[in-house]
Formats: sequence, structure tokens, C-alpha cells
Amino acid sequence: MTNPLSVFQHTPTGHVPAFLSPAATETAWAFHHTLPDYAPTPLVPLRGWAQAMGVKAVFVKDESPRFGLNAFKGLGGIYALARAAGQVLGLPEDLTWAALQTEAARSALAQVEFVTATDGNHGRGVAWAARRLGCRAHVYLPAGSVPARAQAILKAGAAQAEILPLSYDETVQYAARMAEAHGWQLIQDTSWPGYEAVPTWIIQGYTTMAREAADQLAQAGHPRPTHVFLQAGVGAMAGGVLGCLAARYGDQAPVFVSVEPEDIPCIYRSALAGDGQPHTVAGQAGTIMAGLNCGTPCSLTWPVLRDGVTWYFACPDAVAEAGMRRLGRPLPGDQAVVSGESGAVTAGLLDWLTTRPDLADLRQRMGLDGESVILLFSTEGDTDPDHYRQVLCD
Repeated sequence: MTNPLSVFQHTPTGHVPAFLSPAATETAWAFHHTLPDYAPTPLVPLRGWAQAMGVKAVFVKDESPRFGLNAFKGLGGIYALARAAGQVLGLPEDLTWAALQTEAARSALAQVEFVTATDGNHGRGVAWAARRLGCRAHVYLPAGSVPARAQAILKAGAAQAEILPLSYDETVQYAARMAEAHGWQLIQDTSWPGYEAVPTWIIQGYTTMAREAADQLAQAGHPRPTHVFLQAGVGAMAGGVLGCLAARYGDQAPVFVSVEPEDIPCIYRSALAGDGQPHTVAGQAGTIMAGLNCGTPCSLTWPVLRDGVTWYFACPDAVAEAGMRRLGRPLPGDQAVVSGESGAVTAGLLDWLTTRPDLADLRQRMGLDGESVILLFSTEGDTDPDHYRQVLCD
């Protein structure tokens, strides 16, 4: 049988850049803990599924409850906007939420406007964070975005949420031009030469999710995972989580697996090129994985993924749908996890690897066996509710 997946194996070097060291990310961790509504999201053990797969354990970090945003992106959004606001106010890097809530701070921040491009979840996080700081946020979405995502961004607090007739990368460029034209502050979760400070803060904000998961895993009796599956769009989340966990576990770091849509796999294609450089995948994909529909790798986290990932996958949409059903209709005794298209693709890949006879050799090569402790991140809930219901009813 022909392998239905595009896969590339690589021997990682394990290098982690300084901005993802434990010392560098401590400021984001500490800031999040000053937020009045901060709470760790659940790490859900799926014992029935683990037994059925023949692995030791599988855990899913469910990010749908995060700040009421139905996705993890608020972690990066609130930290990046806080750091940007702190610069406006002349505050030190070790910010607290209280320092941003004084009367003088609120008065100054009322004049600040932010702008971003998004596939949905990042923009919602930026809009929510801006509203909390008393600022305005302008959010642009690429062609093909479902109206429900734009409406969710407006509900979260955006002054504007507009779907443009552009690809994701073109929408990022448009947001950057609008920032320059209007004097707005660009808050983008990808980077390029000359634009690195804000995405660094966003990526560091995501590491709180990884640190929570590692702590929760240890509390559950597992000192470390053996395998971590990470979905990648531009690679900001995947790189941030990988770097955080690689720094934490050192020589005992798990096997990291990168997962993307097959129509626009910029991380997979960059790894496959073998020249160590990031490569853009041109065009506008039709994948249902809207949060991963990105053609250009983040320049900050591409080296982290290049040096840390062992297995790069590009998957058809059917893999994401399989993951949505696996998590939403769990085996008896397991807790259901509501996971959207981008959030569930890693679970779908794991399901395919452990159930399809044509992937048995690949499973063996990846070391997925009775000693495996597998960590997944469900990065979003049902951000497209109509499609979620349709998939689960199939």
C-alpha cells in the first residue's frame, strides 16, 4: 500500500536558542500568574485509548477553556500586548497586571491601537487582550475564513475584524502596511528580519502552556513524555513548546513530531529541502485546518524546529477529521475533548499511525510501543461550530 502521509525523518541536534531558555521564559510565566483569571488548562488522560493503542499513556492538553477564548492564543496575545504596553509606559520587563491597571496607565493606553493578521485564534487573543488593556485592535483575516471566526474576534473586543481577498501571507503584509500607515502597533505571531521583538514575546507567552503540561504530567506520575506531537502553521507555537520542553528535559528530551496540512506544509518543505533555510509554500490552500494555513515559517522558531524535530508530517484533512472524532467521541471511560480542525490533527495522526496496517512499519520506526508516554496539545475547541458538528455526525 502507498503511504497516505508525507513524512520526513531527521536527526535533531537539540539546540535551543537563548530566548526559550527557562530563565528567558520565566518572565512570561510570572506575568501570566498575575492575571486575575489565569488558571492552568486541563491535561486529560485517555487511558482507554492508550490501552487500545498498546502504549503506556496518552495525554491531551485541552486549551479550549483558556481565558474563555476557546484556544491557547491568548497566552501569547496578552503577554505581547502587555510588553508593548509596558514599553509605552516605561515599565520594566518584569510586569504585573496590576501595573497596567493604574489610572495613569489606562489613560495612556486608551490612545494605543494594535493591528494583526490572523487565521482566527491569534486575532481573537489579540482582540481580547487589547480590550482588557483599554486599547483598540484591528484584525484582518485571509480569504476563506469562515464568518464565525470574524464574529468571534469582534465579540472578543476588536474594533474591526475584516476578511480580505488575500492569502494568509498577503494578509500579514497588509496588516504591516496598515500599521505603518496609521501608526498602529503590529502584533504578529510570525517574524521576519527587522520584526522580531513582538513575535519573541508571543512565543514566550506560549511556553506557559508547555510548562503547565510538563508539571501536570509529573504530577500524574510520568517524569517526561517520550513523544510530543505538535501542529505547525508558521511554527510559532510548535517552536515555542518544543524549545521549552527540550530545555526542561535536556538529554532526556522526547521525540518531537511536527504535523501540518499537506496543501501548505512550509515546515515540512523547509526540512525536506535540507539546506537549513526556511522556505515559503506559495498559494492559498483549501485545508480545513484554518489555524495551520500558513505558507511562510516564522524566522525565530524555524531553527528550533529544524534542530529539534525528528519526524515531519504533512497530512490530508481526513487526518484532522479523524482526530476530531477520536477526541469528541472517546472510548468508554475516557473524557471527551472538544477539539477543532487545527487542534485535533495530531490526535488524528496518532490514530492513523496506531490503527492503519499500512502505517505499521512507520509506527515501529517512531518507537510507538508499550513504553510510550504521548503528549498532545488540543490547541483549539470548536472554533468553526457548524463544521465541528458536521464532522462528528459523519
